[in-house]
Amino acid sequence: MSSEPAIRIENLTKRYAPPPNATGADAQGKLALGGVSFDVPEGSIFGLLGPNGAGKSTLINILAGLVNKTAGSAEIWGFDIDRNRRNASRAIGIVPQEIVFDPFFTPYEVLENQAGFYGIRAHERRSEELLAAVRLADKRNAYARTLSGGMKRRLLVAKAMVHSPPILVLDEPTAGVDVELRRQLWELVTQLNREGVTVVLTTHYLEEAENLCDQIAIINHGELIAHKPTRELVDMAREKIVAVTLAGDIDSAPQHEAFAKSELTPDRGVEITYDKDRLSAGQVLAILQEQGHTIEDVTTREADLEEVFVQLTGGDSEA
Repeated sequence: MSSEPAIRIENLTKRYAPPPNATGADAQGKLALGGVSFDVPEGSIFGLLGPNGAGKSTLINILAGLVNKTAGSAEIWGFDIDRNRRNASRAIGIVPQEIVFDPFFTPYEVLENQAGFYGIRAHERRSEELLAAVRLADKRNAYARTLSGGMKRRLLVAKAMVHSPPILVLDEPTAGVDVELRRQLWELVTQLNREGVTVVLTTHYLEEAENLCDQIAIINHGELIAHKPTRELVDMAREKIVAVTLAGDIDSAPQHEAFAKSELTPDRGVEITYDKDRLSAGQVLAILQEQGHTIEDVTTREADLEEVFVQLTGGDSEA
């Protein structure tokens, strides 16, 4: 990875104008971003997470040139989005959540038209190559409206890559799609990243972010509340779980002041949640044995990104 970031955001602020005749706090307008700053390393897969309404889409739309910022600065591939908008736009490809292309064009025509918007000469266009890369070569001449949902999503990725941008932004690319399509999309995105494309994604699926992303930024109420390598972020979770199977039936879950939560599970099971800063798994088992329980089996579960997300956002709706 280069020492220069693919995207640099400094004190990015967006306040929307108030509605007509607004009074009180509403007269100031809605603050969508309140001075957000972070870098996206070149060559990384970077996750941008946050509850609904946190400001993620506003930030992406500012980078895409669809929303004007109120204050702060943003650079894409070293180009300031205000002073060098043209080069900044050519350095980034946006894959929106919505399906946006003419349903009466063929996939080949969709890519050719998009390339034309960027002023790419006919002999320099990559339409055939991109259709092959997203496994749509056999649908080259089909109407776009006849494609399946998964094919349309892959066509959006190809459309975003017609001008060979070094940065690809995917806004909720797997929202509402089935498991197989999600797998296909992530295979494609991972392959693009291996080829040198920096990827920024937002996703509702925290497990995806944990498995795919090198770094993650979490935004809540327009503020950056976390920005760390994914492993460090997961390690922030204080709670861990020990799941045990007891030798005999019990009527209620074992309790102890050091347990954050204790619940019965099927087949004589108990799941005990504890603060890893206060206890170890061995100490949890020792407490159970002191209470007279005989343990037949033990498993532990590490913290995951979802637990960290809930802790940091106070339980707001998912990303």
